[in-house]
Amino acid sequence: MENRRRFIKKLTVGITAATVGGVGAGFTAKSYRRIIGANSTVNVGVVGFSDRFKNSLFPGFINHCNGLNFRMTALSDIWSKRREEGASFIKSKTGWDIAGCRNNDELYAIKDIDAVIISTADFQHALHLKEAAEAGKDAYVEKPFAETMDDANEALEACRSRDIVVQIGSQRRSGANYQAAYEYINSGKFGDIVMAEMSWNVNQPGRWRRKALCESIRPEDVDWQRFLLNRPRVEWDPRIYLEYRLFWPFSSGIPGQWMCHQIDTVHWFTGLNYPRSVVCNGGIYQWKDGRNNADTLTAVFDYGPDDDLSKGFQVVYSSRFTNSAGGIKELYYSNGGTLNLDTNEISSLGGLNAGDASSMGLSPNLLPSSSLPTARVSVDANTGGDPLTSAHMKNWMECILSRRQTNAPVEAGYHHAIACTMANAALRTRLRVHFDENKNQVVAGGNVFKY
Repeated sequence: MENRRRFIKKLTVGITAATVGGVGAGFTAKSYRRIIGANSTVNVGVVGFSDRFKNSLFPGFINHCNGLNFRMTALSDIWSKRREEGASFIKSKTGWDIAGCRNNDELYAIKDIDAVIISTADFQHALHLKEAAEAGKDAYVEKPFAETMDDANEALEACRSRDIVVQIGSQRRSGANYQAAYEYINSGKFGDIVMAEMSWNVNQPGRWRRKALCESIRPEDVDWQRFLLNRPRVEWDPRIYLEYRLFWPFSSGIPGQWMCHQIDTVHWFTGLNYPRSVVCNGGIYQWKDGRNNADTLTAVFDYGPDDDLSKGFQVVYSSRFTNSAGGIKELYYSNGGTLNLDTNEISSLGGLNAGDASSMGLSPNLLPSSSLPTARVSVDANTGGDPLTSAHMKNWMECILSRRQTNAPVEAGYHHAIACTMANAALRTRLRVHFDENKNQVVAGGNVFKY
């Protein structure tokens, strides 16, 4: 694999030079693959046979594996049931013989693994990505990138010190509508962002619950100590293992699971890496089922340059499990109107009208109405999945071949981890929180936030 990496890297440099000279224009990832050779199959291992992998990541991979010459060859899962189900599932869909590995040590001992797809528990993502980087494997890793800054810092350093291609599972970055929104905002036509409002509301007492599995799982079938990684050495608890999203420090819950999607677009659209400060409130108001992560949360972020407080904007993020009114919303506002990423419409809604402008001797400021494109990568009806994840997976696979940067590189994950860790810290401390760039840590009340 290392020889193939060096060859691809040299080839890419040569093609880039030719392109600059006007000779190699038009090369694509498929072109690189054809030059490398049709027999140069990229072998992919799976780290964690999760619902997310089964329902979205696997279909996304299958949509593109044949055209790009990728295949899955191994699967690692510390629960014997999932390990066996995963290997059987992949074989039933593809005919591939999958090596079942009890842990990642066994997975990385397989010499022909080139890349991995990581879809494990929230708190494990960064640590499993670090393992992949240290093993020299390209990686697609689900969000959240990390739930603590210590984990995020370790993973970022490991990825930067190795020549690996990383795709963070922030699939919005591969959506045609989001890419068009990025271009529109950065063209200056929208004007300065003055505020963004984001929400994610459901009414689901069973969200993130796995009641039947919790009752049936056997502790002897799970490597509990490997599951805990660097978290506190607590006794076996099937709810922590299967419903980890409800329990800190195994997940922050709403910030890590949902906020990371939408706050990532703020960083992407603006080029700001993290907020100047965050305040947050919330609690367990309805579903008192033993969880310690909030079922309702509202966070207020202040974004802008640290050296100029006269510039900036506010982001309000709210989420609840107790009433679904409002659903999912992602709205950006300027003085001239609104960018609605739910309807993909740009409008003058809320813009400065002629009457209010003239009273202060100003000109009206109203955006012309337009729509964002919604063209999507097609998905195979037989495999299912969702178009955004399919497009995101395709981008990762192509970048493995070209050695180019993905749509959501490791830095994108690191930056959403900062914002989500800040919100989590603000919720748990009830303090105004900021990020100390010198320490690379989230600070609340003068103290570094850990657990």
